[in-house]
Amino acid sequence: MDIALDLGTSNTRICTENDGKVIDEPSVISYDRTTNHILTFGAEAKQMLGRTSERVDVVFPLAGSVIAQSSLVEELVNIFLCEVCKSRVVMPRVLACIPGEITEVEKRAIVNAISSFGVRRVLLLESTKAAAFGCGKDIMSPHGTMIVDMGAGSVDIAVMTLGGISVGKTIKNAGHAMDEEIIKYARRQHNLIIGKNMAESCKEAIGTVVYHDNDKTFRLKGRDAIRGLPKWIDVTSSEIMEVIFDIAKDIAIAISDVLEDTPPELLGDIHTDGITITGGLSKLSGMKELIENATEIKTHIGKDPSDCVVNGLCKAIDYIDEAEAQKNSLNPLMMVY
Repeated sequence: MDIALDLGTSNTRICTENDGKVIDEPSVISYDRTTNHILTFGAEAKQMLGRTSERVDVVFPLAGSVIAQSSLVEELVNIFLCEVCKSRVVMPRVLACIPGEITEVEKRAIVNAISSFGVRRVLLLESTKAAAFGCGKDIMSPHGTMIVDMGAGSVDIAVMTLGGISVGKTIKNAGHAMDEEIIKYARRQHNLIIGKNMAESCKEAIGTVVYHDNDKTFRLKGRDAIRGLPKWIDVTSSEIMEVIFDIAKDIAIAISDVLEDTPPELLGDIHTDGITITGGLSKLSGMKELIENATEIKTHIGKDPSDCVVNGLCKAIDYIDEAEAQKNSLNPLMMVY
């Protein structure tokens, strides 16, 4: 059995070669601080954010698309893989995605977390390659393809050709960083304390990085920082834009930097085909237009952008046998453990 695992900062998605996507759950876990006993995970744990007692802690054990709390990630991976692998007669092979810029220590932490379940083999693939496969791009040909995978924890930018990455860059400030800025803004400007779920809902509802004629409004609910009583305020999309724009601008600048380092022949291909953006953050209003204005290159949002990586991983399963056999042909998989 072969399994594709997209272990993301915000969501974990799993698909199998036969059944397609079978799991799509938030990468959140809750546990009892006194006993370290795992209580809930996924969507149920995410609903508990900001609603727990002192005894219970709810955390995202991944940060910036890498492991921040290894023991909790191991627990999370084991829970999800147990739901997929009902029978342990045959040990599965797991293909997992990783950020483009990752250290050997961070890479080994991901492999160890997956190996703790008891798998036959762990293979790794950069998230931008997986996203390219998910968008139907042919990265095995001598043709330049540019993918920007924009998630909650990081943004991965890559120019690919012949199954490899020619130029790449990873930014750690992404969707979750925008949520944090909204939380800080509400506290600083309105003396309102809000939680992560409220900030994320605000971003998804009215978040934008370009001005619109008609401002949308969203009601932020939380606690008055001075009186300690319940409080709400209405914020507009223009206000939120000013809060999150700097992060979006840094992403656009990073894309321009990658283009500057791209070989001329590949740059010509990108100018013809355009830039493809994927991931949940790519759906943020105005993000596509901001990138187009910064690069002067047509930008497209991939089909099913949130699922591009896991769909691409599922397609990349076809390369596992070739990678294990260590054939001399080009192979997009990064390495075999």
